[in-house]
Amino acid sequence: MKTPQGSQEPTTTQTLLSYGVKPYEPKKDEEYMSKAQKEHFRKLLNIWKAALLQGGDETIHDLKELAEVPADVSDQATLEETFALRLRARDREHKLINKIDESIRAIDSGDYGYCEECGIEIGIRRLEARPTATLCIDCKTLAEVREKQGR
Repeated sequence: MKTPQGSQEPTTTQTLLSYGVKPYEPKKDEEYMSKAQKEHFRKLLNIWKAALLQGGDETIHDLKELAEVPADVSDQATLEETFALRLRARDREHKLINKIDESIRAIDSGDYGYCEECGIEIGIRRLEARPTATLCIDCKTLAEVREKQGR
């Protein structure tokens, strides 16, 4: 399957298509989080995880190559900044892989697609925009408001 380079979190139909996954179209009267829907999201999450792991391997290879390049004193600061940026990106990717794994476990347990705050359906479109979402849009909005007020 095709995986996009520099994988970021999917947010659009175009991004889903770049993963080789068409947006899910529920059938009339289809039960929420049916077997087909769970399979759809499991496939999307696994493809996304594979792309992130591949990108991580490329980052490690690039960092090794950079470390082997003899840098003069004037290039040393630039090289150190490049290392720092790539390592921060790798750390974010590692955290995202953990969230993907949590989402796959939630599919296995039957909890995927339901808000962990209020228990209502998160919704197919929201999950396609953010497959690792654990909150419905209302609870997420409320959490963001609380976070802003706490700052």
